[in-house]
Amino acid sequence: MNRSYPVKSCINPISTKELSRKTAIHEAGHAAAIYLGNKQKQLPPVFFQIYIKKLQHAGHSSRNESHWIAKVEGGRLIHTLPLSIEEATQDFSEAQKLAYLQAFEADIINLLVGPLAEANYIALRDDEIINSYLVTLNTLHNYGGSSDLKIAQDYIECFISDKSRQEQKMSELFLAAFHFINDRAVWRAITALANHLLVQNKAIIECEEIITVLDAHFFAQRKCA
Repeated sequence: MNRSYPVKSCINPISTKELSRKTAIHEAGHAAAIYLGNKQKQLPPVFFQIYIKKLQHAGHSSRNESHWIAKVEGGRLIHTLPLSIEEATQDFSEAQKLAYLQAFEADIINLLVGPLAEANYIALRDDEIINSYLVTLNTLHNYGGSSDLKIAQDYIECFISDKSRQEQKMSELFLAAFHFINDRAVWRAITALANHLLVQNKAIIECEEIITVLDAHFFAQRKCA
């Protein structure tokens, strides 16, 4: 789960501050899905952290001219993809198989939430409407989601062999990811974590620190609802 914003590749000039903001939202979305999303589904906790590397824009040394490469490390319930679900679960009980399938789906949703969070941020910034008709699965490539979509596709091909059923399941999980970011408490937590990331001067934001920020703002919003 990573997102990079090389300034030179932008067709339209974008400030490095805005690039860093989009990066922070994207990675905060992944983190919120891994922690809050998995918790909502009563899935086991999983270790993750956010790695940040600040790069100086060519020809500038000021910190204000830097941009980021950032990624979430860890965070997956399925550590190694099997050749097929059937092969992986052949000796499982029904309860174990159900739990494994839930973990598979959760990992895919968590991959999709990052670029969806970025899309939602841009829509709010530009005072535009966002919904699952305007922002589709394929358009997530425009929101730093190419790597996330590639991994999600690897998952779904292992999950389901039939192409049409793959597309149906991906659409279903995409809508679940959309529903997640549209939760006000979740969005408050995502933006709070993004703001937290933007003021850090360290290369690694540890799991415990991320959870503390997410919990504080997620439950604060719940109390106000």
